[in-house]
Amino acid sequence: MLGRRQIREKVVESVYSYYQNPIKFDVLEKNMFSSIEKIYYLYIYQLNFLVSLKELAENQIEIGKNKFLKTDSDINPNQKFINNQILIKLEENPERLFFTGQHKQLKWDLHDDLLVKTFQRITAGKRYQDFMKEEGYSFEADQKFIGKLFLRYIAENDDFHDYIEDKELSWSDDIHISNSMVQKTIGFMREDEESRTLIKMIKDEDDKTFAAKLLRDTLNNWENNEKKLSERLENWDLERVALMDKVILSTAISELDNFPFTPSRVIINEYIEIAKVFATERSNIFINGILDKYCKDKNRI
Repeated sequence: MLGRRQIREKVVESVYSYYQNPIKFDVLEKNMFSSIEKIYYLYIYQLNFLVSLKELAENQIEIGKNKFLKTDSDINPNQKFINNQILIKLEENPERLFFTGQHKQLKWDLHDDLLVKTFQRITAGKRYQDFMKEEGYSFEADQKFIGKLFLRYIAENDDFHDYIEDKELSWSDDIHISNSMVQKTIGFMREDEESRTLIKMIKDEDDKTFAAKLLRDTLNNWENNEKKLSERLENWDLERVALMDKVILSTAISELDNFPFTPSRVIINEYIEIAKVFATERSNIFINGILDKYCKDKNRI
């Protein structure tokens, strides 16, 4: 499921968007949930990329078998990569298959330039070559290998980032969320269990209610929250506070005020992490200081 931190991120993004281009609340809310849903499309797209690497490897093995002049490696190809148990579980996952069947644009063409170049980089790399030389099969080794492969060649691949940004603009802001979802999917797999359920975007109605309420409370209480922020600024004018910092602080204050059962330290830590994603390098220190002072002033536990 999409964690509460990621839901908070989407609320912060939506509030920031509103103050750059004000629109009706119901439209803003609809756009926010649509943006959340699009993360799932990216998540499936990345899983499909991993599966397509396996399909590309299988295709090359078939090409080798059909050569007129065959080498020993063509006759007896190393099948360790295509037999990787994580890739097989992903390939057979019924939810991935169904969703991809409903959304054909998420399927990769085996001749796609990015896919082919990434496969070539992987197979030329030492990690891949060492993996292929290892004798026998181990679920843990397969899992570790695919986890590192995903991190190196997809999650941290600038070419992949540029490619998906051209596909869907919002994906460039959310790829860190999708990366985390893919890594969790790989890490949660177990050898003796079928891979049936992928990560959901919204766990239940409580998460949806939380997102909608936090968005509404932040917008409705913007002026009051600005006043609360201004009262806690030392030798600093409110006008000099960056918009993103104000958005993060206002959203955090709204949650502190309207969600009393969540401990203040949990909320503060969440928005410090959000600041690391969206704001400047020093923002997390500034936000931590303001929210900590606010909680102490209000005796907020």
